[in-house]
Amino acid sequence: MTISDIIAAKRDGLELENEDIRRLTLGYVGGEVADYQMSAFLMAAYIRGLSFDETAALTAAMVDSGTKLDLSRIDGVKVDKHSTGGVGDKTTLVMVPMLAAIGFKAPKMSGRGLGFTGGTVDKLESIPGFSTSLSLDRFISQITEIGAAIAGQSSKMAPADKMIYALRDVTATVDSIPLISASIMSKKIACGSDFILLDVKVGNGAFMKDIEHARQLAHTMIAIGRNLERKVGAIITDMNQPLGRAVGNALEVREAIETLAGSGPADLTRLCVELTAALVNLADPAYELEEARSNAEAALKSGAALDKFAEIIRAQDGDEGVITNPCLLPVATIVHPVTSEAAGIVCEMDTAGIGRAASALGAGRERKEDAIDPAVGVVIQKKIGDTVAVGDTLAVIHGNDPDRVALAEKIVRDCYKFGSPAGSPQLILERM
Repeated sequence: MTISDIIAAKRDGLELENEDIRRLTLGYVGGEVADYQMSAFLMAAYIRGLSFDETAALTAAMVDSGTKLDLSRIDGVKVDKHSTGGVGDKTTLVMVPMLAAIGFKAPKMSGRGLGFTGGTVDKLESIPGFSTSLSLDRFISQITEIGAAIAGQSSKMAPADKMIYALRDVTATVDSIPLISASIMSKKIACGSDFILLDVKVGNGAFMKDIEHARQLAHTMIAIGRNLERKVGAIITDMNQPLGRAVGNALEVREAIETLAGSGPADLTRLCVELTAALVNLADPAYELEEARSNAEAALKSGAALDKFAEIIRAQDGDEGVITNPCLLPVATIVHPVTSEAAGIVCEMDTAGIGRAASALGAGRERKEDAIDPAVGVVIQKKIGDTVAVGDTLAVIHGNDPDRVALAEKIVRDCYKFGSPAGSPQLILERM
């Protein structure tokens, strides 16, 4: 079939052969397929849907469009985790050192933030001197020596995903479970780990707004992993309020350090323990889930995970002094409380709104080329189920620009809704 024939077949609801999807995808990366042709295909796929076989074929073609990380030189069990994105999600900063402290190899390729969700690379680069640009040899050498490394993902890995996502972003085809699944899994497969745990967020601060769509996404990605000879598990977790309390790059690093030291927020600590235990159990079923959970908790209580984070920082040229002296992290010049104008019990939070407030301060990006301010952000004081009196502090804004602080204050205040008593949302919704 010609490229036009492939587009027409999908437009008419026909199932495409693997080779047709591969030719379309690799042809797009190679410049033989035009933007307008790929855009037409994406819209047809969005409206007509993709079968599982088509989704798996698209994923494989995206993986094959670029470099694949070969981790065969690294002895031991290689594990990876991926979060579908949320507000205040700093689990990678806690989990990677926990996994390495337990004895697993944790090669982590991460991205930057865009919109209201933060990026792990941005958070780590708020540590003075920390380098996320590692050569492949250095990345593998570091994992061999200390068990973990966290680096920015190379643009040479799954370049088809980057190109296709840029089109989806401007053609109203982002919100498609097959296309989302292929995008996520192409990057994860290209990164080379044998065992992958997916933290699928659901709620008003996540891309998936309801449990049914989150479940479909998780099932699809697990099946893609199986099709491409990777063992994949998933946990669906709540994102109807920020995870932990800190939202913003240096603020989240500080909170991650507190969590590794055993004094972090209860929800963040629990989620990191549960995700780590699930990944350990996935990679080595000899570890029963309860034993894996105990090992994860022990890595925190003993200080081994915190020591491992210090090793990672030192190995990647960062100032490990931040572990004992968080004031070495960037600090905002304005620290401003947002006080409540109403009394009651917090029954709902606009989680994405909190993320937008942090972005308005300069913690996030609207465009990939935007610079960020590592010091700024929001620290939540009241969460769902908390009782609030007039004048109580809802959150504390950290900023460097008075006008931005004023805007963020308004956004944050509008994120709180008071009403009937409500308990804290269930953190872990389903395991797969």
